[in-house]
Amino acid sequence: MASVTYEHVTKKFSADTTAVDDLSLSIKDTEFMVLVGPSGCGKSTALRMLAGLEDITAGQIKIDDQVVNEMPPRDRDVAMVFQSYALYPHMSVFDNMAFGLKMRGSSRTEMDSRVKEAARILRLDQLLARKPRQLSGGQRQRVALGRAIVRQPRAFLLDEPLSNLDAMLRVQTRIELQKMHQRLGTTFIYVTHDQVEAMTMGDRIAVMKDGVLQQVAPPREIYDQPVNMYVAGFIGSPRMNFLPVTVSDHQAKASGLELNLPKAPGVAHGILGIRPEHFLPNVSSDDAVIDLKVEVLEVLGADQYLYGKVGSDDLIARVDPQLKVSVDDRVRLGVNMRRLHLFDAETEKAVF
Repeated sequence: MASVTYEHVTKKFSADTTAVDDLSLSIKDTEFMVLVGPSGCGKSTALRMLAGLEDITAGQIKIDDQVVNEMPPRDRDVAMVFQSYALYPHMSVFDNMAFGLKMRGSSRTEMDSRVKEAARILRLDQLLARKPRQLSGGQRQRVALGRAIVRQPRAFLLDEPLSNLDAMLRVQTRIELQKMHQRLGTTFIYVTHDQVEAMTMGDRIAVMKDGVLQQVAPPREIYDQPVNMYVAGFIGSPRMNFLPVTVSDHQAKASGLELNLPKAPGVAHGILGIRPEHFLPNVSSDDAVIDLKVEVLEVLGADQYLYGKVGSDDLIARVDPQLKVSVDDRVRLGVNMRRLHLFDAETEKAVF
């Protein structure tokens, strides 16, 4: 078990290419930390620097209180699980899982004990004699996880390990990873571009953009209190609606919306943020009201999404699936004023 600290860490691949820019992040012992962001944001590079697979241009990385910048990967006592599984095709499941222990000179008795215990945790007991080609994608991913578990590392580093799985298997494996984290009581650092994975798995989420850390907080705080438009738009599915508004004292006006703000925001031009799930079908006197012209609708069983226009602005609203709506209808919806967001149009930082 270990804490991990990035102190002003930068990684430059060239003078013009900065993958990670001045990253400072503290990960607690036994925490499940998720680094999330789009492709190219620097999250995998941050993980690879911790593993020792990439050199650090500037700054320090510590495991517990030990600086590991110059430490060889094998001495860092961390285990990395890759997206590609990286299994040896000619070896059995048992031998794949035991390979790291064999390289460390572990006894046959110790290897047998650790592999069987990891196989029990991952439900691979009946598959130890098989070769990777005889396994499904989900089983191969569990073997890759098992190979990491048997090493009993101080920290697990997982680089988009579910990306190659189908949607149903991703959900199942996501749940298994959370159970595994609880059983092992070890630090997990997990990289993904999938905000649903981040929201459901992480004790805290670190959102990255263009190599720069944007916000670190528990999932609920990230969702409820995003620090800027980037975080607000990245976290949440479908993404938050953004409506340009002019602000005068407590009043904000968009092309098809006018509402009274709870307080004077101190900006003349803002961006109003409303999540699709924060519209109200039953309008009260305290609610702002929009008139949505429906262009497309999607019924997804428990949810119904309306895509349309409010004035000249595009907008998505999630409504009760029992609500009878057709394309070209106009639907009157209230805005939950307690869940409203406002961003400075110039800086894109959150006002409230």
